[in-house]
Amino acid sequence: VLRGGEYGPNYTAEHVAEAERKLEEAGLEKSILIDCSHGNSGKDHTRQPEILREIVAQRQGGTMAIIGAMIESNLREGKQKFPNPDEPLQYGVSITDACIGWEQTQQLVLQIAEQL
Repeated sequence: VLRGGEYGPNYTAEHVAEAERKLEEAGLEKSILIDCSHGNSGKDHTRQPEILREIVAQRQGGTMAIIGAMIESNLREGKQKFPNPDEPLQYGVSITDACIGWEQTQQLVLQIAEQL
């Protein structure tokens, strides 16, 4: 799983090619899953769609080692503090990492299904 990290994102074509090479050198299956959140988005959930589109473009361009992508999604966009004694929890809003909402998730999935 390529999820980015302290050195920045690692979802670009160059990073994927490097991961493919390292997997091959290790005698492992070249199967790469890319996390659109966390370090790859700089922990900015609103960047997930653009990252996902880049991943799809790589796959369309012939990078078959990419076997999937992960997004952080919930019913409603954003996140909330937990515990928060001053306010009740909002239904459908993450209590961990910020997420894209359901409507945007649905649109992305349908768009990608048409492209792949």
